[in-house]
Amino acid sequence: MSINRRTFIQASSTLALGIAGASLPRISIARNRSANETVNAALIGCRSMGWGNLSDLLLHEEVRCVALCDIDRNILDARAEELARRQGQKPDVYGDYRKVLDRRDVDVVIIGTPDHWHCLQFVDACSAGKDVYVEKPVANSIAECDAMVAAARKYGRVVQVGQQQRSSKHFQEMRAYLQAGTLGKIGRVHVWANFRYAAMPPRIPDSPAPEGVDFETWLGPTPVLPFNSQRFHGSWRMFWNYGGGLITDWGVHLLDMGLWGMDMKSMPLKVLSSGGNYLCPEGAHETFDTMAVTYQFKDYVMEWENNAGTETGPYGKCYGISFRGVNGTLVANRDSWEVYPEGEKIPSLSVKADYRDHRDHVSNFLECVKSRNTQTACTIENGSLCAKYAHLGNIGARLGGTALTYDDRAKKFNVSQADRYLQPAYRSPWKFPRV
Repeated sequence: MSINRRTFIQASSTLALGIAGASLPRISIARNRSANETVNAALIGCRSMGWGNLSDLLLHEEVRCVALCDIDRNILDARAEELARRQGQKPDVYGDYRKVLDRRDVDVVIIGTPDHWHCLQFVDACSAGKDVYVEKPVANSIAECDAMVAAARKYGRVVQVGQQQRSSKHFQEMRAYLQAGTLGKIGRVHVWANFRYAAMPPRIPDSPAPEGVDFETWLGPTPVLPFNSQRFHGSWRMFWNYGGGLITDWGVHLLDMGLWGMDMKSMPLKVLSSGGNYLCPEGAHETFDTMAVTYQFKDYVMEWENNAGTETGPYGKCYGISFRGVNGTLVANRDSWEVYPEGEKIPSLSVKADYRDHRDHVSNFLECVKSRNTQTACTIENGSLCAKYAHLGNIGARLGGTALTYDDRAKKFNVSQADRYLQPAYRSPWKFPRV
């Protein structure tokens, strides 16, 4: 059976977006809210995960959606009609996200746009005094990750990153088990994701953009290219200008669990990465269908692998994380975690998920907005860390397997050729945000 992201997050793997621009100077005053006080939400990017995030937010009766923004008028109008039926009030609709942020009645903003737009929209939202739920990966480059962390801190905003495993009860129990030391010394963490959708069919010709789509705005700060449906809804993440393939899509979720389980909050000592389009070389994707990354730490290694175009993997799971210790191995994914003993050193164990992680993650964000608690389940700092790990893997592979060390304070690599991947060159009139 073909497995896709809808199976786990009840939404398709496609996203759309609205416009971005210069940072806005106005800052609203943060304050605690009463339990029943209305929270006005706005959604930028209405097609997929953004809509899923808004849908779970609207399960709370004190939340109403007052504005939607998207560059695809067809999606925008359909979502507005659906919301009117759901909440009895039709939201205002926009093609320019800056008009949404200029509204003083908007309290929280959901950013569900493609990765190349996250940074500009996030920084502008923070500077406009909005709290933000931003989809993962937080950004499409390391420098953008840093700008977003700086903006959230400068403006004191409540931020939730859409890495919902942090709110999963069974992943929390997995981490507690690991921290208890039952597995003994852990020497290897293995993370993998094998999905068919990440290996695309052969290239098709460019074509005019569909009616109602503002493709110039969709491109935003990235280089001008003609419209091609393979670089648009959903599949945009397989092209370097807009995304980073499986390692930035599934990888930030799964690497996060590997890092969380090992209580790692900093950069690795060294990264060795290799990759290429070997399984499906005729496919349109630029990102690597075959990839292996080793993150070296003081006393263990963490490995990432993806094999796009396939859906099988270790322990019968197409994706997952394993922690190999001297007493046994723990294997986890969104369905469960299990312990496979080494001999009879420890008992076997199996824990099932309750599949409430996404709903609980959104609820945690709302609770933190009301209390002004910036320590959400997945802070912008943590989202940045995981995105950087994914980008490190891609950068090493794009350099042909060069061993890399990244100094997160100096913001530079040990290999100067890698530094060119740190920050994208924004196309005029868009400017890289300076916080």
